[in-house]
Amino acid sequence: MDSATKQQHDWPYPESMDAMHADPEHHSLLFENEHVRVIGTKIPVGGQTNVHTHRWPAVLQIVSAGDFLRFDPDGNLLFDSRTAAHHELLWGAALPPHFLKNIGTTDIHVVGIEIKSA
Repeated sequence: MDSATKQQHDWPYPESMDAMHADPEHHSLLFENEHVRVIGTKIPVGGQTNVHTHRWPAVLQIVSAGDFLRFDPDGNLLFDSRTAAHHELLWGAALPPHFLKNIGTTDIHVVGIEIKSA
């Protein structure tokens, strides 16, 4: 079994939790084929996403950065962007269920290139 097939079978979360299904207000499909899926994410100042997942690791292009908090589904803080260096390009791991709050003064806009065959 190749790694992409193994990851598809090992992913424990339902398709309904995928960002494209669980939070279409903030995530839009820009491109998809059998190798990659490109998602645009926009979270306005004060905005909060629904609980969702990201099944595949991704290269993240930060189009416009803002401060945010990432929480698990129970509201436990997982990450505070104010404690990290800001970069224009990042590598992001696949993410289990979480939600984000934009606590900054600018809209957040990220383009994620998810690697299906990773």
